[in-house]
Amino acid sequence: MRIDIITLFPEMFEGPFGHSIVKRAKDKGIVEIHTHNLRDYSTNKHKKVDDAPYAGKGGMLMTPQPIADCIDALKKDREYDEIFYTSPDGELLDQNVVNQYSDYRNIIILCGHYKGIDERIREHYITKEFSIGDYVLSGGELAAMILVDSVVRIIPGAIGDEMSALSDSFQDGLVAPPAYTRPKNFRGWEVPEILLSGNEKKIDEWKHEQAVIRTKARRPGLLED
Repeated sequence: MRIDIITLFPEMFEGPFGHSIVKRAKDKGIVEIHTHNLRDYSTNKHKKVDDAPYAGKGGMLMTPQPIADCIDALKKDREYDEIFYTSPDGELLDQNVVNQYSDYRNIIILCGHYKGIDERIREHYITKEFSIGDYVLSGGELAAMILVDSVVRIIPGAIGDEMSALSDSFQDGLVAPPAYTRPKNFRGWEVPEILLSGNEKKIDEWKHEQAVIRTKARRPGLLED
């Protein structure tokens, strides 16, 4: 997979993508991540990429020219499965859509800023808008990092134990059940005996039951869905 990120702050991605699963996936050649500074595409002599909105009462908008030129330049070299825009009113990111995105070969992520982007870019370039929650961030870089991390980690080969990703919360529409490791007894707190029984069928039934109970208590909306 190739991921191209259009941003005003490419240096923000150096830390998050230089460690852990994303770094290992890059080192293995499973994913390529390229950041593009939007100001490099501005024709303004001061490299300005924002302007006041027509009939607006405050705030600034990202102007269409540098965004369009950047995307056009990228599209000359390859076709893209999706051109994402980080937007508070976009589709809420969840595990189901992340699973779909992990099958893509090439994607672009445009990180929003200010009061957003000129609507003409949304109409003519953006193919998918996504949100990570009902709140507003200073910029779309954090949302882009979350999208990349959530997608890359489930690409085959990105993590050592591929089955681990399939048992994560939300993969089956439920939150994960309680999990335990050694020691068996810690400060008098015991691991449930069922997990020590060796009976895989009973253990699976217990885990599913606990996942349903925990989902009902913490995220009941998932059960409604």
